[in-house]
Amino acid sequence: MADRYAVFGNPIKHSKSPRIHAAFAEQTGEAVEYSAQLVELGAFENDVARFFAEGGKGLNVTVPFKQNAWNMAAQRSSAAERAGAVNTLYQSADGVLCGDNTDGVGLVADLQDNNGVSLKGARVLMLGAGGAVRGVLEPFLAAGAAEIVIANRTVANAQELVDLFGDLGHLSACGFSDVEPRAFDVIINGTSASLQGELPPVPDAVVGPDTACYDMMYGAEPTPFCIWAKQQGAAIVIDGLGMLVEQAAESFRIWRGVKPETRGVIAEVRRELAG
Repeated sequence: MADRYAVFGNPIKHSKSPRIHAAFAEQTGEAVEYSAQLVELGAFENDVARFFAEGGKGLNVTVPFKQNAWNMAAQRSSAAERAGAVNTLYQSADGVLCGDNTDGVGLVADLQDNNGVSLKGARVLMLGAGGAVRGVLEPFLAAGAAEIVIANRTVANAQELVDLFGDLGHLSACGFSDVEPRAFDVIINGTSASLQGELPPVPDAVVGPDTACYDMMYGAEPTPFCIWAKQQGAAIVIDGLGMLVEQAAESFRIWRGVKPETRGVIAEVRRELAG
């Protein structure tokens, strides 16, 4: 009989996670059944408790419940602790609810393993200061980023992240228009601007011929950020589909002790997106 896993979120209909985990289960031979479940606002804690009480083995958590999951987890990984958000829940052998955050690991893996973008010694521009950016700062610094500039509309929010992660490496904060107009090695768009068809208003000069640009968002068509990065002559332009698959693979590894191969799954989901 297959072990039950799920992703909890609201909205959730668009989720690619069941497709991705089905591919992982097929590839690894693990007996896994994975579903997407719409959770009503205010019902998250009860639904999580019920899921595990009924024999569920593990959960992914997406918006808007990652903070709730962090609060619920009695034991948190250091990545989750710093990120202030949990996207992976499971129970220890003695029934303790454990939380992890695999977003940062997923992004670093997609950059370095799938796209050959090294973070060692890199000068990084991080656009946005919300949960998406907060979740990836520790893994970026652990991967050897030399400097991270966090640019945000509200500078105080970026400064908050500098204060929180400053003991791990060289971080600074500024507004979008105050970014120093010279080329960065890596630029990450962690804002949701692409969903509104918009761009963070940073100087074009932040992109040089050797710059790698990455949008955490993805879609069937290139995002506005990816289109802009190409127009500026970036060396490599990547959307967030690989991050989605890689963070899922890390969750699968935490739950099952097996790390699935991801490249074929990324290609499959990309084909499906294109329709």
